[in-house]
Amino acid sequence: MTTRRRLPLLPALLALLGLATACTTAPAASGVPATTTERAHQQVSLSPGLSGTAAGSVTLAFAGDVHFTGRTAPLLNDPATAFGPIAALLKSADFTAVNLETSVTSRGVPQPKTYHFRTGPAAFTALRDAGVDLVTMANNHVLDYGQIGLADTLAAARAARFPYVGIGKNAAAAWAPYVTTVKGMRIAIIGVSQVADLASSWVATPSRPGEANAIDLGRTLAAVRAAKRLAPIVIVFMHWGTEGVTCPNQNQLSLARQLSAAGANIIIGAHAHVLQGSGWLGHTFVAYGMGNFLWYVHSAPTGVLELTLHPHAPLTARFIPAFVSSTGQPVVERGVMARQAVAYYDSLRACAELAPQPS
Repeated sequence: MTTRRRLPLLPALLALLGLATACTTAPAASGVPATTTERAHQQVSLSPGLSGTAAGSVTLAFAGDVHFTGRTAPLLNDPATAFGPIAALLKSADFTAVNLETSVTSRGVPQPKTYHFRTGPAAFTALRDAGVDLVTMANNHVLDYGQIGLADTLAAARAARFPYVGIGKNAAAAWAPYVTTVKGMRIAIIGVSQVADLASSWVATPSRPGEANAIDLGRTLAAVRAAKRLAPIVIVFMHWGTEGVTCPNQNQLSLARQLSAAGANIIIGAHAHVLQGSGWLGHTFVAYGMGNFLWYVHSAPTGVLELTLHPHAPLTARFIPAFVSSTGQPVVERGVMARQAVAYYDSLRACAELAPQPS
């Protein structure tokens, strides 16, 4: 039996929004890794959920924090079912990404911080079986067990042949984009953290493995500009915000403007453990926070953000609400609860200083 937190009924409705995405693919720059994949998932009917998309459209799905510890650790006993029924929703998108909020190691020394998360390589099997195509690992837990833990994490991802962004053997690798072509549309994704705790010792340098962190703002913005030369659609998956606060802080607001100016088309956020608002910053779609998704303790409402890119029409957005069940698995909301959750999510746009339409 699953339990959920009930939301107050709010009068707002989620708006369908748009962003023009017609661009020309630039030639790949030498020395920057690029991976091309083509995936076609079977479409499923969910209510609320994904409806069919027009021919030539590309549907992207994003969700928040995932790890396997506490009550979610036993889910890896059967990786194929670890995410539960919501896997059908993740698989229905052409490309799905989440934040993997953990190190993947059994070794290393806990770092001087309060919370430490780690799991085994089966996590990558569970993610793949759930329909996740890529994870960002630029976050405040990937080095919970130091450089040894990071080395194991990188090795496990390579062994699983699972795509990731935001970490690497040096700065060039950590800030490198993952470049993919989906239904003929070329997309580049970058992962970056803005969490300041231990950032000076965790950030990747030319000679040290680590994470991409906005403490190095120049390299972060340069990475966006470089990705724009590789693909017309650039997505930045950020780890940022104040934990437990539904409104973005000034650091988020400032960096979002800079990322947009550098060429980011889409900015997706995680870390606050609660949903934060989404909408338009000029012609950049920003979702400041996706909350927890598969999580080890009681969590606030969550969901999946569906962004559909159209070849000759604006991008459209849809939020599919979910709650974190007693197993730690996200479960899609239905009926009245879903309508309340969507209205609540829509209400978060105001303090995010985002518009309902691009400008």
